[in-house]
Amino acid sequence: MTADGGNQLISVHPEELKFIFELEKQGFCDLKVINNTEHHVAFKVKTTSPKKYFVRPNTGVVQPWDSCIIRVTLQAQRESPPDMQCKDKFLLQSTIVPSNTDVDDLPPDTFNKDSGKTIEECKLRVVLYSA
Repeated sequence: MTADGGNQLISVHPEELKFIFELEKQGFCDLKVINNTEHHVAFKVKTTSPKKYFVRPNTGVVQPWDSCIIRVTLQAQRESPPDMQCKDKFLLQSTIVPSNTDVDDLPPDTFNKDSGKTIEECKLRVVLYSA
């Protein structure tokens, strides 16, 4: 599933997380998450490398036709990845929630596919640039 704004619940810009990589320095990338529906949509961000990144907020509820910014911070690294290639990936899951849902009230199974809800997933890859 791509973030091309088809009939998805949300679209994400940019479609890649781009970080300027400098040793011993944090980098960050802001993601804009846009709700394309008249529903309230909850989202959750997962990554293959949770120790390397801070994601704030990593869960949230976006109002209908609204958007929010997620800041992803790459922790300061002690060594460069080989050839500046980064295999880390992010997964943004989204699902429709009742209109009065607050992010603190999301049930634990909100993003569990076995709960019978439709969970959309958008995969984002990481691209590193040297400073």
